[in-house]
Amino acid sequence: MLPTASGPQAAQVQVYAAGSLREAFTEIAREHEARTGQRVALVFGASGLLRERIEGGEGAQVFASADTDHPQRLARRGGWAKPWVFTRNALCALTGPRLGDVAPDGVLPAMLRGDVRLGTSTPRADPSGDYAWVLFRQADALQPGAYAQLDAKALRLTGGPDSPKPPAGRGTYAWIMEQDQADLFLTYCTNAVAARAEWPALRVAPLPAALQVGAAYGLTVREDAPAAAHAFAAALLDAPAQAVLRRLGFGAP
Repeated sequence: MLPTASGPQAAQVQVYAAGSLREAFTEIAREHEARTGQRVALVFGASGLLRERIEGGEGAQVFASADTDHPQRLARRGGWAKPWVFTRNALCALTGPRLGDVAPDGVLPAMLRGDVRLGTSTPRADPSGDYAWVLFRQADALQPGAYAQLDAKALRLTGGPDSPKPPAGRGTYAWIMEQDQADLFLTYCTNAVAARAEWPALRVAPLPAALQVGAAYGLTVREDAPAAAHAFAAALLDAPAQAVLRRLGFGAP
C-alpha cells in the first residue's frame, strides 16, 4: 500500500499532487515502485493550498498542480525547476437528479436559473475554482450580465482550507451532490465521470464550445531533490504513465 506523508521520509520520493490526480497518481506510483523499487509518498490536496504548505517548509520534492501558475510561483521563488505541462483536463458540468440530463447548450441557462444551486471549488486555493471564474467571464461575453449573476450565486463548496471533507472511501463530488449541496457543479471532466461512477444518479454535461475551459497541469521538481525524484517526474511523460492518465480521461500534454 502506498504511504502518504506530510514531511520528508528517508528513501521515499515526496510527491505533492492536485486532488484530481489521486486515482491516476496512486496507480502510476504503484507501478513505478514495482518497476524501480523506489518508494513514493503521495500527498493530495488543492494545488494552491499545497503550494502554501511547500512555501511553509514542508518537504515536497515533486509538485504536480492542476494549473501552471502555482508551480511557476515556486520556481520564481528559487530552488524549483522551470515547470512543464505533463497532462491536461477540462471543465464539465456535473448535474444532480433534480436537473438530470442537460445538453451542452443548456448548461448556461441552467446555471443562471434562480432555483439552481451552482457549486464550484474555491478560487485561488484550488485551480478548479479559478477555471470556473474563467468560464463565468466567457459566459458574460455570450450574455452580458452573466458574470455578475454567476459570481454572486456560486457556492464555493470544495478546495478551501475549511471545506468539509467527505467520509473515508467517498469521492468529494459524489458526496457533495448526494448530500444535496448543489444542483450543478463545475468541476474537471475526470472528476465528474468518477463521481457518476460512484453515484449513477448523477449526469455529466460537456460544455458548449464557447464556454469550454482547458486545464494545463504543471509539474516542477525541487532542484536539490535526489535523483529518484527527478526520475519519477520524468517518468510522468513516459508511455506507461501517460497511458494511465489517458485511460482516466486526461489529455495529452
